[in-house]
Amino acid sequence: MERIPILRMGKYLLVTIQIDMQDQTALQLQEDLATKVEKTGAHGVLIDVSALEMVDSFIGRMLVSISDISRILGATTVVVGIRPAVAITLVELGLSLGGVKTALNVERGMALLDNTRVT
Repeated sequence: MERIPILRMGKYLLVTIQIDMQDQTALQLQEDLATKVEKTGAHGVLIDVSALEMVDSFIGRMLVSISDISRILGATTVVVGIRPAVAITLVELGLSLGGVKTALNVERGMALLDNTRVT
């Protein structure tokens, strides 16, 4: 199974998903991110999904779970790069990604993290 790299950028973690995620890969990413947030004390997690052509309901729920887990561990999660077709699919599936902060691109996502405090 391929692991998705998690890079540390100061007080944030950056995840750029560049492969089509299978369910097991998403579960592994969730576990890896939780461990990395706990070990590094990261204040934020930025997940770039701009390379994903499609997101199914399981992956959508995993993004919500990752955001919830990170928040419990004291980090804010921002998902960036959602393509229009992916956004439409998520809405059609009834997934609003409730509680997940989103931004158009990495630059805006970083700005959002800089201006957000975990509550």
